[in-house]
Amino acid sequence: MEHVHLRRLGGVAAVTMAAGLLATPTAAMADTTPAVLGTAQGAGYQTTACDSTADPTWIGLTVNGPTINAKITGEAAKFSVWDVTTGAEDPVFTGQAQTYGQPSAALTVPGLVDGHSYAWHAWAQQGTQTSAPSADCHFTVDTTSPTATVSSTDFPASGTATKFAGQTGTFVLKGADPVPAGGEASGVACFQYGWTYAGSDCNSPGAVEPDADGTAKIDLKVPQWGTNNLVVNVIDSAGNVGRTTYTFSAPSNPNPPKTLGDVDGDGVPDVLLPDSAGNLQIISSGSGDTTPTATVRAAVSPNQSSWSNVQVAHRGWDANAHAPMDDMVLHPSGSPALYFYSNQDYASFTRGFSTISRPTACQDAAGTATACPTGFATDWHKADQVAMIGSLDTRMVSSVMTVEDGNLWLFANPGFSYRLRTARQLTTNGAWAGYDLIAPGPDSGGNLTLWARERATGDLHAYPVVKKADGSYDFSALADPKANVVASGFTVARYPTLGSSGDVDGDGRPDLWAVTADRHLVYFSGWSEPTDAGALQ
Repeated sequence: MEHVHLRRLGGVAAVTMAAGLLATPTAAMADTTPAVLGTAQGAGYQTTACDSTADPTWIGLTVNGPTINAKITGEAAKFSVWDVTTGAEDPVFTGQAQTYGQPSAALTVPGLVDGHSYAWHAWAQQGTQTSAPSADCHFTVDTTSPTATVSSTDFPASGTATKFAGQTGTFVLKGADPVPAGGEASGVACFQYGWTYAGSDCNSPGAVEPDADGTAKIDLKVPQWGTNNLVVNVIDSAGNVGRTTYTFSAPSNPNPPKTLGDVDGDGVPDVLLPDSAGNLQIISSGSGDTTPTATVRAAVSPNQSSWSNVQVAHRGWDANAHAPMDDMVLHPSGSPALYFYSNQDYASFTRGFSTISRPTACQDAAGTATACPTGFATDWHKADQVAMIGSLDTRMVSSVMTVEDGNLWLFANPGFSYRLRTARQLTTNGAWAGYDLIAPGPDSGGNLTLWARERATGDLHAYPVVKKADGSYDFSALADPKANVVASGFTVARYPTLGSSGDVDGDGRPDLWAVTADRHLVYFSGWSEPTDAGALQ
C-alpha cells in the first residue's frame, strides 16, 4: 500500500489540516468533539492529516517517539493509543496535554514497537467534563534504517577497471529495508548519492527511485584517477536513512584528449553558463541541445550561493598539475578578487579555489618595463571585462586580458596557481570602455585573435594578434577598438551574452555562441545565421 513520507520543515512545526478542519473554534465547550489533525515524527515535523479509513502514515526513528496532535475546543486533550498489530484491547499509552489557549493539543508517545501499527483518538476536556472521542487515526512505526550495496563492472571495488578516470561508468544501487519480526517495513523510497556528500531526503533534487526489485542504475563521470569514494544514502518511506560508501580505483587515461576549451575532459569544447538555480552548466559545444554534460553546484561558486554575475573564463591548463582540461579564472562583478579554479577532477571543482595576486611590475604597450601608471589598482575591482587570450609561450597556460578604466591590460607570465607576474598596458586612450571581450583561442599557426562586441552599437570586431618569427606576439591591432568590424546586429538586447569555444565545426575558423533574450543557446558558423540549440535550464 502507498504511504506518506514525512519531511522536516526547517525546524518549525507545520500543520497540514484535513479538509473541513479549518473552521474557527467557538467558545470552549466540553461537549464539542475534537477533530484529529494527524501524527508527526516528533516536535517540529510536518503533521499529516489522517482518519479511520486512510492508509497508515509511516513514522520513522525519533528521539522520544512520534507526536500526535488534535484540534480541540477546551482547556486540554486526553489521548489513548492502541497496538493494532497485537490486537490488545487495553491501550499501550494514555496521556493528557494542555492547550494553553491554543485550538490544538499535542503529546509525544514513547516506547512504541518497531514494525507495529497503531491507532489513537482524543477527547476534549473542560474542567470535569469530557467530550465524545474523535475518529481514529492510524500510523505504523518503522525505526530500522534501510541498507544499500553498490556494484559496477566499469569500476569494480576490487579488480581492474575497464574505463579511465574522467569517463562515465554505470553503478548499480541495491536497497533493502529489513522487516522486523511480527511487523512491517516501509520499504525503500529512494537513493541519494554524491562523491563527497549525499542528500537524505527523497524530496530534494537528485533523488533516484528504485525499480520494483529495489535497484537503480546511475551513470556517473568518475572525477579523479586513483581512489574514489561514492557516497550513497538509501531512504525508506518512513524517512530512515542508511549510508554506504563505495570505494574503487580509477586508472588515469594514458592518451587523454587535448582540446582547448574543453572543461569536462571529453575532448569537446564547452560552453559554461549559469542555470536558473545559480548552478554552472557545462554544455558541449555544437551538441545540438542544451543538456549539460556536467553541472558545478552553486555552493562551489566564489560566493557559495550562485554563479550568476560571475565572469567565467577558460582557455588552457597547467600540464604539470592535472590532465589536459581547462582551468577556470573567475571574476564576480566589482570584486577585488580574481579567482583560480584548478580543474583536477573533471569539472567537479571540489578542490576549492585560490585568489590570483595582482602583479606589481608594469610594462608599456611594447612590453618594455615601466612604472605603473597613476591609478593602477592593487586589486581587481576595476576589471570590467576578463578574458583568457591564450598561451603566449610553449605552455598551455593562458594569459589574462582585462578592461580597466577603459584601457586594455594584458596580465602575462603566469606561474604556479596562475600567479601573474607582469601587467602590460596595451592602450592608454580609455577607448575600450563599453566593449565585451571574447577570446576564441589560437589558430593552427599559433596566432591569436581577440573579438569584442561594442555594447552601444552591437558591432562585432575581430583583432588579429599575430605570432611573430621570434615567438612574441603583435598586439598593435588592439590600439583602436572601433577598427576591424566583421559583423553587426549583435546588440545586448538581442544577445545579452556572447562567447566562443573555438573551432567547433572543423572549418578552420573559430565559432561564436550567444544567449538570446529568451535564454536560448545559439551557435554561429562564422557570422552566418545562428543554429538554435534550444532553451537553457
